[in-house]
Amino acid sequence: MYKRLVSALVALGLGLSTSVWAADVGFDEYVDGLKVEAREKGISESIINSAFAGIRFIERAVVADKNQPERKLTLDQYLPRAVPEWKVAQANELYRKHRSALERVGQQLGVQPRFIVALWGVESNFGRLMGNYNVVEALSTLAYEGRREAFFRNQVMAALEILDAGHITPEKMKGSWAGAMGQPQFMPTSFLSFAVDGNNDGKIDIWESEADVFASAANYLHQSGWDDKYTWGRQVQLPDGIDSSLMGVEKSKGRSLAEWQRLGVRRLNGQTLPQVDIQAWLIQPDDNKGRAYLVYNNYQTLLKWNRSHYFALAVSHLADRIR
Repeated sequence: MYKRLVSALVALGLGLSTSVWAADVGFDEYVDGLKVEAREKGISESIINSAFAGIRFIERAVVADKNQPERKLTLDQYLPRAVPEWKVAQANELYRKHRSALERVGQQLGVQPRFIVALWGVESNFGRLMGNYNVVEALSTLAYEGRREAFFRNQVMAALEILDAGHITPEKMKGSWAGAMGQPQFMPTSFLSFAVDGNNDGKIDIWESEADVFASAANYLHQSGWDDKYTWGRQVQLPDGIDSSLMGVEKSKGRSLAEWQRLGVRRLNGQTLPQVDIQAWLIQPDDNKGRAYLVYNNYQTLLKWNRSHYFALAVSHLADRIR
């Protein structure tokens, strides 16, 4: 009965975007519904069978999703941990090792290679920490759990599309508990939108091919608005009593550097801001205390990758240390 109802809904274009099924059926029945939807989307039967073979509800993925730690560190505490000296040293070593490939991709796509390396380092410790979850299993679990069912259901279908295209096999499609995959930690929909074949072998392998990792990360930034004529921003010194309503990354809060200069914002060493015609936004992630930054459009692009200021600043600070 459940399968027939699912088939009818999919055929009508209604899909299963609400959490009613997750609430009303068991996990195995829910997976049956995912299979029906996958068939309706044209995924091959062999991929459907292999991708869902033996998958189980992963309680620890749900626990991780519900109990993501609240931020307790300040930037002064966080950044030395996120960008320790050993990571800076490795980033520079790997930049030298892959310099020709990085510079070729950077020139083609208009992205400074140091930012590609910084993203690589922050996301997966240069490919060492990619997660060991079965991606389809983890995503199906989180879709079934129901809090963000539509999002994770869409990710399941995207993962199946990647498998159906032959880029990776189900047993090798590993990622985080949330389904972020490979060395750049792309969600499946990001893979479909931005991942590219950097070594021209006919497959996109962000798990093992560094050429594909570099090209995919650069393409994400390029397609999201990166401009290699500029950097990401800078830490600044604020005048006493500056209006906190001026802060934020909303489009309306962008101002020229000349305007920020008139408002009393200065470089961290107290000198005047650069005389460059560029839009900038003032942020202070730890509210009215701690570090303040003027950030440019490239920083806004990093926030499209991950909406966390802590993430974007870790990438930015690591990129600044790569020479």
